[in-house]
Amino acid sequence: MHSGLTSVAYIAAIILFIISLGGLSNPETSRRGNLYGIVGMSIAVLATVFGPRVTLEGAPWIIGAMLVGASVGLYAARVVRMTQMPELVALMHSLVGLAACLVGYASYIDTSIVLTGAEKGIHELEIYVGVYIGAITFSGSVIAFGKLSGKINGKPLLLPARHWLNAIGAVLVIYFAVSFLQAATPAEGATALIVMTIIGLLFGIHMVMAIGGADMPVVVSMLNSYSGWAAAATGFMLGNDLLIVTGALVGSSGAILSYIMCKAMNRNFISVISGGFGTGGSAPAKRGDAPPAGDVIPILADETAAMLSTAREVIIVPGYGMAVAQAQHTVYEITRYLRDHGVNVRFGIHPVAGRMPGHMNVLLAEARVPYDIVLEMDELNDDFPDTDVAIVIGANDIVNPAAQEDPDSPIAGMPVLEVWNAHTSIVMKRSMASGYAGVDNPLFYKENNRMLFGDAKQTLDEVLAKLKA
Repeated sequence: MHSGLTSVAYIAAIILFIISLGGLSNPETSRRGNLYGIVGMSIAVLATVFGPRVTLEGAPWIIGAMLVGASVGLYAARVVRMTQMPELVALMHSLVGLAACLVGYASYIDTSIVLTGAEKGIHELEIYVGVYIGAITFSGSVIAFGKLSGKINGKPLLLPARHWLNAIGAVLVIYFAVSFLQAATPAEGATALIVMTIIGLLFGIHMVMAIGGADMPVVVSMLNSYSGWAAAATGFMLGNDLLIVTGALVGSSGAILSYIMCKAMNRNFISVISGGFGTGGSAPAKRGDAPPAGDVIPILADETAAMLSTAREVIIVPGYGMAVAQAQHTVYEITRYLRDHGVNVRFGIHPVAGRMPGHMNVLLAEARVPYDIVLEMDELNDDFPDTDVAIVIGANDIVNPAAQEDPDSPIAGMPVLEVWNAHTSIVMKRSMASGYAGVDNPLFYKENNRMLFGDAKQTLDEVLAKLKA
């Protein structure tokens, strides 16, 4: 393929990526946006494989690697459940970081690249920065995968003098950058590069280990941004304009999303990466020294069905528990039944519900819940006083009144869905365990709240059966 035609294909791919991002910003156009992204990436890959930089000798290796990667991707897409998507995304981010590291080392030892003077210094700086970002992205994403999958405790690991450790690491990275750029021999440069890589890997581990469970959605978004900048750095190393632009798009969009999510949680981005709040998701509820303000009032499935059948306004707040139980399809069936019988049913989505940005929206879309009844937290909070029944399915921290009522709470000031203002709130949980942030929830003990214990899928199946009966 001629270089001019390759450039045209790259421009077309860039345009499709931008349109794809625009489509993904709205649930109604997300499928079309995803399709544009697939077409753009296909064009980009084909233009690269058949471009002037790939020789006939190297083409079989590239095509073979593509087939292996495509096979792994197809297998993962078929077997990974929606509840496993957050950790799968984190794992994919780690691969981007690893690729940036490997490309950086390959570029440094490539003897076919002969540069002198300023060009040599700029190229080596691109390698150094790309490897450093890639190392942080790789190790941080691996730790995020472990936390999201439950293999690593969600409690933040806060080392003594951790900020000083980070500062010392930053100084060492700068010192070895100077050593790398001034290295007299390739061996000296390689030593500096390896030491910096180790520091980057350790920093990525330390950074994510210090982040608490409730901040993990921000971490996923943040690592998405890092993977974009790692890809952009790789583009500079390879002189590939498409990779530079694509990486910048991913990096900037991930950074903006991280900022939006921190704002939605009333959290400072620096405080998140310095160490968030939270303990393990299975930790018992912390009730402090004072007894709970009231008793827990349990409710059964048939009582819940009776309450829903007489309601006129119902708001459903889904959480990660709904995803774990795979209850979204039953939720849709209940919603359809109630709407067919004149009940106004709407869904309230918190910006950080689930363990990945947009997790709940994807689950509800998969279950064919209409987009127009899935609303953001700010659109619904004023409607709870006029709501007959608010059902919380597997959510905890995002409906915790302590965020507004307890200034000493770790989540104080975090915007939440005010379900306790409804005439009756029903919280569906397996037990009285605290949420992902490890903070007790006073909602459970309010007079107008009822607790529906059990597996969300089985319990909702019972509620649906009672409704139809």
